[in-house]
Amino acid sequence: MRVLVIGGGGREHALCWALRKSESLSELFCAPGNAGIADIAVCVPALDGEAAAVGFCETRGVELVVVGPEAPLAAGLADALRAAGVSVVGPGKEAARLESSKAFMREICAERNIPSPRHACFAEREEAKAYLAAEYVPDAAVVVKADGLAAGKGVVMASNRQEAYAAVDEMLDGRFGAASSRVLVEECLQGPEASFFFLCDGKTALPLGEARDYKRVGEGDVGANTGGMGAYAPLPDVEDGTRKQVASEIVSPALRAMSERGAPFTGFLYAGVMITDEGAKLLEFNVRLGDPEAQVVLPRLRSDFLELLAVSCSGPGALARRTAEWDTRACLAVVLAARGYPGSYEKGEEIVGVAEACAQGEVVAFHAGTKRGEDGALLSNGGRVLAVSALGEDIAAARRVCYEAVTQIRWPGGMYRRDIGASNEFIPSIHERGNP
Repeated sequence: MRVLVIGGGGREHALCWALRKSESLSELFCAPGNAGIADIAVCVPALDGEAAAVGFCETRGVELVVVGPEAPLAAGLADALRAAGVSVVGPGKEAARLESSKAFMREICAERNIPSPRHACFAEREEAKAYLAAEYVPDAAVVVKADGLAAGKGVVMASNRQEAYAAVDEMLDGRFGAASSRVLVEECLQGPEASFFFLCDGKTALPLGEARDYKRVGEGDVGANTGGMGAYAPLPDVEDGTRKQVASEIVSPALRAMSERGAPFTGFLYAGVMITDEGAKLLEFNVRLGDPEAQVVLPRLRSDFLELLAVSCSGPGALARRTAEWDTRACLAVVLAARGYPGSYEKGEEIVGVAEACAQGEVVAFHAGTKRGEDGALLSNGGRVLAVSALGEDIAAARRVCYEAVTQIRWPGGMYRRDIGASNEFIPSIHERGNP
Protein backbone atom coordinates (compact mmCIF):
# COMPACT_ATOMS: atom_id res chain seq x y z
CA MET A 1 0.00 0.00 0.00
CA ARG A 2 1.24 3.50 -0.86
CA VAL A 3 0.84 5.87 2.08
CA LEU A 4 1.29 9.63 2.48
CA VAL A 5 1.82 11.23 5.89
CA ILE A 6 1.08 14.94 6.16
CA GLY A 7 3.31 16.91 8.52
CA GLY A 8 6.91 17.39 9.53
CA GLY A 9 7.16 17.10 13.30
CA GLY A 10 8.03 14.47 15.87
CA ARG A 11 4.53 13.02 15.76
CA GLU A 12 4.84 12.51 12.01
CA HIS A 13 8.23 10.85 12.44
CA ALA A 14 6.62 8.46 14.94
CA LEU A 15 3.77 7.78 12.51
CA CYS A 16 6.20 7.03 9.67
CA TRP A 17 8.35 4.88 11.97
CA ALA A 18 5.33 2.78 12.99
CA LEU A 19 4.05 2.50 9.43
CA ARG A 20 7.47 1.43 8.12
CA LYS A 21 7.24 -1.79 10.16
CA SER A 22 4.18 -3.02 8.23
CA GLU A 23 4.73 -5.70 5.61
CA SER A 24 1.82 -4.34 3.57
CA LEU A 25 3.55 -0.97 3.07
CA SER A 26 4.94 -0.62 -0.44
CA GLU A 27 5.88 3.08 -0.53
CA LEU A 28 5.87 5.81 2.10
CA PHE A 29 5.80 9.55 1.41
CA CYS A 30 5.85 12.43 3.86
CA ALA A 31 5.09 16.09 3.15
CA PRO A 32 7.21 17.92 4.11
CA GLY A 33 8.95 15.60 6.58
CA ASN A 34 12.27 16.36 8.28
CA ALA A 35 15.83 15.02 8.44
CA GLY A 36 14.84 11.97 10.47
CA ILE A 37 11.80 11.11 8.39
CA ALA A 38 13.96 11.32 5.25
CA ASP A 39 15.81 8.21 6.43
CA ILE A 40 12.65 6.07 6.28
CA ALA A 41 10.32 7.79 3.80
CA VAL A 42 10.37 9.84 0.61
CA CYS A 43 10.05 13.45 1.70
CA VAL A 44 8.34 15.83 -0.70
CA PRO A 45 7.69 19.59 -0.45
CA ALA A 46 4.73 20.71 1.62
CA LEU A 47 1.47 20.25 -0.28
CA ASP A 48 -0.20 23.63 0.00
CA GLY A 49 -3.96 23.29 -0.23
CA GLU A 50 -6.39 20.50 -0.93
CA ALA A 51 -5.87 20.51 -4.71
CA ALA A 52 -2.13 19.95 -4.34
CA ALA A 53 -2.67 17.03 -1.96
CA VAL A 54 -5.28 15.43 -4.21
CA GLY A 55 -3.06 15.88 -7.25
CA PHE A 56 -0.08 14.30 -5.53
CA CYS A 57 -2.14 11.28 -4.48
CA GLU A 58 -3.47 10.80 -8.00
CA THR A 59 -0.01 11.15 -9.55
CA ARG A 60 1.78 8.83 -7.13
CA GLY A 61 -1.03 6.33 -6.63
CA VAL A 62 -1.39 7.02 -2.92
CA GLU A 63 -4.07 4.82 -1.38
CA LEU A 64 -4.05 6.08 2.23
CA VAL A 65 -3.29 9.50 3.74
CA VAL A 66 -2.50 9.97 7.44
CA VAL A 67 -2.91 13.61 8.49
CA GLY A 68 -0.67 14.42 11.44
CA PRO A 69 -1.45 18.01 12.52
CA GLU A 70 -4.81 19.54 13.27
CA ALA A 71 -4.71 22.60 10.99
CA PRO A 72 -5.15 20.74 7.65
CA LEU A 73 -8.04 18.77 9.16
CA ALA A 74 -9.73 21.96 10.37
CA ALA A 75 -9.31 23.36 6.84
CA GLY A 76 -11.12 20.39 5.25
CA LEU A 77 -8.25 18.38 3.75
CA ALA A 78 -9.83 15.03 4.65
CA ASP A 79 -13.09 16.00 2.91
CA ALA A 80 -11.27 16.85 -0.32
CA LEU A 81 -9.26 13.64 -0.32
CA ARG A 82 -12.28 11.46 0.38
CA ALA A 83 -14.19 13.17 -2.41
CA ALA A 84 -11.32 12.15 -4.72
CA GLY A 85 -11.57 8.54 -3.59
CA VAL A 86 -8.52 8.50 -1.29
CA SER A 87 -8.81 6.89 2.15
CA VAL A 88 -7.89 9.26 4.98
CA VAL A 89 -7.05 8.79 8.65
CA GLY A 90 -8.51 12.00 10.02
CA PRO A 91 -11.92 13.66 10.42
CA GLY A 92 -13.65 15.97 7.99
CA LYS A 93 -13.90 19.70 8.65
CA GLU A 94 -17.16 19.53 10.59
CA ALA A 95 -16.02 16.70 12.87
CA ALA A 96 -12.65 18.45 13.35
CA ARG A 97 -14.53 21.25 15.10
CA LEU A 98 -14.20 19.13 18.23
CA GLU A 99 -10.71 20.63 18.36
CA SER A 100 -10.88 23.72 16.14
CA SER A 101 -13.62 25.29 18.32
CA LYS A 102 -13.59 24.75 22.06
CA ALA A 103 -16.99 26.43 22.24
CA PHE A 104 -18.40 23.83 19.83
CA MET A 105 -16.79 21.03 21.83
CA ARG A 106 -18.46 22.33 24.99
CA GLU A 107 -21.82 22.46 23.17
CA ILE A 108 -21.42 18.75 22.43
CA CYS A 109 -20.50 18.13 26.06
CA ALA A 110 -23.63 19.91 27.28
CA GLU A 111 -25.83 18.16 24.74
CA ARG A 112 -24.54 14.68 25.64
CA ASN A 113 -23.90 15.17 29.38
CA ILE A 114 -20.18 14.57 28.98
CA PRO A 115 -18.46 15.26 32.33
CA SER A 116 -16.84 18.70 32.06
CA PRO A 117 -15.68 21.65 34.15
CA ARG A 118 -18.02 24.60 34.68
CA HIS A 119 -17.45 27.01 31.80
CA ALA A 120 -18.70 29.95 29.73
CA CYS A 121 -17.73 31.42 26.35
CA PHE A 122 -17.29 35.12 25.55
CA ALA A 123 -16.48 37.40 22.61
CA GLU A 124 -16.59 40.60 24.70
CA ARG A 125 -14.07 41.27 27.42
CA GLU A 126 -16.42 43.14 29.74
CA GLU A 127 -18.85 40.24 29.71
CA ALA A 128 -16.03 37.82 30.47
CA LYS A 129 -14.77 39.98 33.33
CA ALA A 130 -18.27 40.39 34.76
CA TYR A 131 -18.65 36.60 34.73
CA LEU A 132 -15.31 36.18 36.48
CA ALA A 133 -16.28 38.72 39.13
CA ALA A 134 -19.65 37.08 39.72
CA GLU A 135 -18.58 33.43 39.68
CA TYR A 136 -15.09 33.37 41.22
CA VAL A 137 -13.61 34.85 44.37
CA PRO A 138 -10.60 37.14 43.77
CA ASP A 139 -7.92 34.56 44.61
CA ALA A 140 -9.54 31.60 42.83
CA ALA A 141 -7.60 29.80 40.12
CA VAL A 142 -9.33 29.82 36.75
CA VAL A 143 -8.51 28.67 33.22
CA VAL A 144 -8.77 30.99 30.20
CA LYS A 145 -8.64 29.38 26.74
CA ALA A 146 -8.60 30.64 23.18
CA ASP A 147 -11.57 29.19 21.31
CA GLY A 148 -9.64 28.17 18.19
CA LEU A 149 -6.38 26.49 17.24
CA ALA A 150 -3.33 27.99 18.94
CA ALA A 151 -0.66 25.29 18.47
CA GLY A 152 -1.20 23.96 21.99
CA LYS A 153 -0.36 27.31 23.58
CA GLY A 154 -3.79 28.96 23.88
CA VAL A 155 -4.39 28.07 27.53
CA VAL A 156 -3.62 30.28 30.54
CA MET A 157 -3.79 28.87 34.06
CA ALA A 158 -4.60 32.05 35.98
CA SER A 159 -3.93 31.84 39.72
CA ASN A 160 -6.29 34.73 40.57
CA ARG A 161 -8.88 37.07 39.11
CA GLN A 162 -6.40 39.74 38.00
CA GLU A 163 -4.36 37.21 36.03
CA ALA A 164 -7.58 35.96 34.46
CA TYR A 165 -8.53 39.52 33.47
CA ALA A 166 -5.10 39.98 31.88
CA ALA A 167 -5.44 36.69 29.96
CA VAL A 168 -8.87 37.71 28.66
CA ASP A 169 -7.48 41.07 27.50
CA GLU A 170 -4.45 39.51 25.84
CA MET A 171 -6.46 36.92 23.95
CA LEU A 172 -9.27 39.22 22.83
CA ASP A 173 -6.63 41.74 21.77
CA GLY A 174 -5.59 39.16 19.17
CA ARG A 175 -2.67 37.25 20.66
CA PHE A 176 -3.66 34.22 18.58
CA GLY A 177 -5.43 36.05 15.78
CA ALA A 178 -8.85 34.71 14.85
CA ALA A 179 -8.28 31.74 17.17
CA SER A 180 -8.72 34.02 20.19
CA SER A 181 -11.63 36.12 18.92
CA ARG A 182 -13.60 34.21 21.56
CA VAL A 183 -12.42 32.90 24.91
CA LEU A 184 -13.60 30.21 27.26
CA VAL A 185 -13.46 30.72 31.00
CA GLU A 186 -13.35 27.39 32.80
CA GLU A 187 -13.27 26.08 36.32
CA CYS A 188 -9.80 24.97 37.40
CA LEU A 189 -10.10 21.28 38.27
CA GLN A 190 -7.88 19.41 40.69
CA GLY A 191 -6.28 16.05 40.04
CA PRO A 192 -3.80 14.34 37.71
CA GLU A 193 -4.17 14.91 33.97
CA ALA A 194 -4.12 12.09 31.45
CA SER A 195 -4.35 11.88 27.67
CA PHE A 196 -6.41 9.01 26.23
CA PHE A 197 -6.08 8.04 22.58
CA PHE A 198 -8.55 6.26 20.31
CA LEU A 199 -8.68 5.22 16.67
CA CYS A 200 -12.21 5.80 15.37
CA ASP A 201 -14.15 4.54 12.34
CA GLY A 202 -17.22 6.77 12.71
CA LYS A 203 -18.92 4.46 15.18
CA THR A 204 -16.32 2.45 17.10
CA ALA A 205 -13.45 3.83 19.17
CA LEU A 206 -10.49 1.46 19.51
CA PRO A 207 -8.40 2.38 22.59
CA LEU A 208 -4.76 3.20 21.88
CA GLY A 209 -3.77 3.65 25.50
CA GLU A 210 -2.98 6.70 27.55
CA ALA A 211 -0.01 8.96 28.22
CA ARG A 212 0.99 11.96 30.32
CA ASP A 213 2.83 14.93 28.87
CA TYR A 214 4.66 17.92 30.34
CA LYS A 215 3.47 21.22 28.88
CA ARG A 216 5.48 23.78 30.83
CA VAL A 217 8.94 24.70 29.62
CA GLY A 218 10.57 24.63 33.05
CA GLU A 219 11.36 21.89 35.53
CA GLY A 220 8.80 21.60 38.27
CA ASP A 221 6.11 22.60 35.76
CA VAL A 222 6.94 26.30 35.71
CA GLY A 223 7.23 28.79 32.89
CA ALA A 224 5.39 29.19 29.61
CA ASN A 225 3.20 26.57 27.99
CA THR A 226 4.82 24.70 25.11
CA GLY A 227 3.80 22.06 22.61
CA GLY A 228 5.14 19.50 25.10
CA MET A 229 8.55 18.85 26.69
CA GLY A 230 8.24 15.14 27.38
CA ALA A 231 5.83 12.29 28.06
CA TYR A 232 5.51 8.75 29.33
CA ALA A 233 3.13 5.79 28.96
CA PRO A 234 1.30 3.89 30.30
CA LEU A 235 0.01 5.55 33.47
CA PRO A 236 0.20 3.35 36.57
CA ASP A 237 -2.10 5.70 38.49
CA VAL A 238 -4.97 5.23 36.01
CA GLU A 239 -7.39 2.48 36.94
CA ASP A 240 -9.36 0.32 34.53
CA GLY A 241 -12.56 1.93 35.81
CA THR A 242 -11.30 5.33 34.65
CA ARG A 243 -10.39 3.95 31.23
CA LYS A 244 -13.90 2.51 30.88
CA GLN A 245 -15.47 5.77 32.02
CA VAL A 246 -13.51 7.81 29.47
CA ALA A 247 -14.56 5.43 26.71
CA SER A 248 -18.23 5.15 27.67
CA GLU A 249 -19.06 8.58 29.11
CA ILE A 250 -16.77 10.87 27.10
CA VAL A 251 -15.69 9.36 23.78
CA SER A 252 -18.72 7.26 22.79
CA PRO A 253 -21.26 10.08 23.37
CA ALA A 254 -19.14 12.42 21.26
CA LEU A 255 -18.97 9.89 18.41
CA ARG A 256 -22.74 9.43 18.52
CA ALA A 257 -23.27 13.19 18.50
CA MET A 258 -21.10 13.71 15.43
CA SER A 259 -22.68 10.77 13.61
CA GLU A 260 -26.16 12.11 14.26
CA ARG A 261 -25.05 15.51 12.94
CA GLY A 262 -24.06 13.87 9.66
CA ALA A 263 -20.34 14.26 10.34
CA PRO A 264 -19.13 10.87 11.58
CA PHE A 265 -15.76 11.08 13.30
CA THR A 266 -12.96 8.99 11.82
CA GLY A 267 -9.28 9.05 12.65
CA PHE A 268 -7.49 9.68 15.92
CA LEU A 269 -9.42 11.17 18.83
CA TYR A 270 -7.45 12.37 21.83
CA ALA A 271 -9.33 13.09 25.04
CA GLY A 272 -7.42 15.19 27.54
CA VAL A 273 -9.02 14.62 30.94
CA MET A 274 -8.57 15.56 34.57
CA ILE A 275 -9.07 12.68 36.98
CA THR A 276 -10.95 14.33 39.85
CA ASP A 277 -12.52 12.97 43.02
CA GLU A 278 -15.78 12.90 41.03
CA GLY A 279 -14.27 10.91 38.18
CA ALA A 280 -12.75 11.84 34.84
CA LYS A 281 -13.77 15.19 33.34
CA LEU A 282 -13.02 16.30 29.80
CA LEU A 283 -10.58 19.20 29.44
CA GLU A 284 -10.37 19.08 25.66
CA PHE A 285 -10.69 16.95 22.56
CA ASN A 286 -7.96 16.87 19.94
CA VAL A 287 -8.55 15.30 16.55
CA ARG A 288 -5.06 13.83 16.07
CA LEU A 289 -2.37 12.10 18.07
CA GLY A 290 -0.51 14.20 20.59
CA ASP A 291 3.08 15.34 20.27
CA PRO A 292 5.15 14.12 22.14
CA GLU A 293 2.58 11.54 23.28
CA ALA A 294 2.73 9.73 19.93
CA GLN A 295 6.42 9.19 20.59
CA VAL A 296 5.63 7.10 23.70
CA VAL A 297 2.38 5.46 22.54
CA LEU A 298 3.49 4.11 19.15
CA PRO A 299 6.76 2.46 20.33
CA ARG A 300 4.61 0.24 22.61
CA LEU A 301 2.26 -0.87 19.80
CA ARG A 302 2.84 -4.45 18.64
CA SER A 303 -0.09 -4.73 16.23
CA ASP A 304 0.33 -3.90 12.54
CA PHE A 305 -0.27 -0.14 12.57
CA LEU A 306 -1.04 0.20 8.87
CA GLU A 307 -3.57 -2.63 9.02
CA LEU A 308 -5.43 -0.93 11.88
CA LEU A 309 -5.46 2.38 10.02
CA ALA A 310 -6.77 0.75 6.85
CA VAL A 311 -9.56 -0.98 8.78
CA SER A 312 -10.57 2.33 10.40
CA CYS A 313 -11.21 3.73 6.92
CA SER A 314 -13.39 0.82 5.77
CA GLY A 315 -16.68 1.91 7.33
CA PRO A 316 -18.54 2.52 10.60
CA GLY A 317 -18.14 -0.36 13.03
CA ALA A 318 -15.22 -1.97 11.19
CA LEU A 319 -12.98 -1.68 14.25
CA ALA A 320 -15.48 -3.40 16.53
CA ARG A 321 -13.86 -6.77 15.95
CA ARG A 322 -10.30 -5.48 16.33
CA THR A 323 -7.98 -5.16 19.29
CA ALA A 324 -4.54 -3.64 19.60
CA GLU A 325 -1.66 -5.58 21.14
CA TRP A 326 0.84 -3.75 23.32
CA ASP A 327 4.32 -4.18 24.71
CA THR A 328 3.95 -4.48 28.47
CA ARG A 329 6.94 -2.21 29.05
CA ALA A 330 6.84 1.52 29.67
CA CYS A 331 8.06 4.21 27.29
CA LEU A 332 9.37 7.67 28.19
CA ALA A 333 10.37 10.55 25.92
CA VAL A 334 12.38 13.70 26.58
CA VAL A 335 12.13 16.63 24.17
CA LEU A 336 15.25 18.55 23.23
CA ALA A 337 14.33 22.11 22.32
CA ALA A 338 16.22 25.18 21.16
CA ARG A 339 17.28 27.42 24.02
CA GLY A 340 14.73 30.25 24.22
CA TYR A 341 11.76 28.14 23.11
CA PRO A 342 8.79 28.83 23.20
CA GLY A 343 10.07 32.36 22.62
CA SER A 344 12.72 33.33 20.08
CA TYR A 345 15.53 30.88 19.36
CA GLU A 346 18.35 30.20 16.93
CA LYS A 347 18.23 27.80 13.99
CA GLY A 348 20.93 26.12 11.98
CA GLU A 349 23.00 24.85 14.93
CA GLU A 350 24.80 21.54 14.50
CA ILE A 351 23.69 18.55 16.57
CA VAL A 352 25.93 15.52 17.00
CA GLY A 353 25.70 12.28 18.93
CA VAL A 354 22.22 11.17 17.88
CA ALA A 355 23.48 7.83 16.58
CA GLU A 356 25.30 7.23 19.86
CA ALA A 357 22.11 8.06 21.76
CA CYS A 358 20.14 5.49 19.80
CA ALA A 359 22.71 2.80 20.66
CA GLN A 360 21.59 2.96 24.33
CA GLY A 361 19.15 0.03 24.54
CA GLU A 362 15.78 0.40 22.83
CA VAL A 363 16.03 4.10 22.06
CA VAL A 364 14.61 6.05 19.12
CA ALA A 365 15.32 9.71 18.43
CA PHE A 366 12.22 11.13 16.75
CA HIS A 367 13.05 14.24 14.76
CA ALA A 368 10.91 17.38 14.68
CA GLY A 369 12.67 20.65 13.81
CA THR A 370 15.69 19.23 11.98
CA LYS A 371 17.29 19.53 8.56
CA ARG A 372 20.50 18.47 6.84
CA GLY A 373 23.21 20.94 5.98
CA GLU A 374 24.98 20.91 2.62
CA ASP A 375 27.69 18.72 4.15
CA GLY A 376 25.13 16.31 5.59
CA ALA A 377 25.41 17.62 9.15
CA LEU A 378 22.27 17.50 11.30
CA LEU A 379 21.05 21.04 12.04
CA SER A 380 18.36 22.48 14.29
CA ASN A 381 15.42 23.93 12.38
CA GLY A 382 12.70 24.69 14.91
CA GLY A 383 11.73 25.11 18.55
CA ARG A 384 11.19 21.48 19.51
CA VAL A 385 13.93 19.61 17.67
CA LEU A 386 14.16 16.01 18.91
CA ALA A 387 12.21 13.65 21.16
CA VAL A 388 14.36 10.85 22.53
CA SER A 389 12.16 7.84 23.45
CA ALA A 390 13.18 4.76 25.39
CA LEU A 391 11.51 1.54 26.51
CA GLY A 392 12.06 0.05 29.97
CA GLU A 393 10.50 -2.51 32.29
CA ASP A 394 8.81 0.34 34.15
CA ILE A 395 8.80 4.13 34.01
CA ALA A 396 11.87 4.43 36.22
CA ALA A 397 13.84 2.05 34.00
CA ALA A 398 12.71 3.79 30.80
CA ARG A 399 13.67 7.10 32.37
CA ARG A 400 17.19 5.95 33.19
CA VAL A 401 17.78 4.67 29.67
CA CYS A 402 16.26 7.77 28.09
CA TYR A 403 18.32 10.29 30.03
CA GLU A 404 21.50 8.30 29.50
CA ALA A 405 20.77 8.51 25.78
CA VAL A 406 20.01 12.23 25.94
CA THR A 407 23.39 12.94 27.52
CA GLN A 408 25.09 11.45 24.45
CA ILE A 409 23.72 14.27 22.31
CA ARG A 410 25.93 17.33 21.96
CA TRP A 411 24.12 20.54 21.09
CA PRO A 412 25.23 23.65 23.01
CA GLY A 413 22.15 25.55 21.87
CA GLY A 414 19.72 22.94 23.16
CA MET A 415 17.86 22.43 26.41
CA TYR A 416 15.61 19.84 28.03
CA ARG A 417 13.70 19.23 31.22
CA ARG A 418 15.37 16.86 33.68
CA ASP A 419 12.24 15.88 35.58
CA ILE A 420 10.21 13.97 32.99
CA GLY A 421 8.71 10.96 34.75
CA ALA A 422 9.70 12.08 38.24
CA SER A 423 8.33 14.72 40.60
CA ASN A 424 11.40 15.53 42.69
CA GLU A 425 14.42 13.72 41.27
CA PHE A 426 16.55 15.62 38.78
CA ILE A 427 18.93 14.25 36.19
CA PRO A 428 22.21 16.19 35.72
CA SER A 429 22.07 18.58 32.77
CA ILE A 430 24.23 18.34 29.65
CA HIS A 431 26.68 20.80 31.13
CA GLU A 432 26.85 19.03 34.51
CA ARG A 433 27.66 15.77 32.70
CA GLY A 434 30.67 17.43 31.02
CA ASN A 435 29.35 17.75 27.45
CA PRO A 436 29.62 21.14 25.70
